[in-house]
Amino acid sequence: MADVTLTAYNVKTKEKNVPIQEAVITKTAKGAYMAQGHDGKGNKLTTLMNEAKALAAIQAGIAKQGW
Repeated sequence: MADVTLTAYNVKTKEKNVPIQEAVITKTAKGAYMAQGHDGKGNKLTTLMNEAKALAAIQAGIAKQGW
């Protein structure tokens, strides 16, 4: 998983697979992983992901660890 990209659905513009910029990965109360950031145009993005993808994104330097 060297080429990890974080994408999300933009609810405001109804676009799929929008890249997340300045992502911060956090854990939810139930233990799931969530990436939060923005699309560069002022719209906030949030997506849920599995543990492997979350840790790979942190290790690759794409996202910051928020817990």
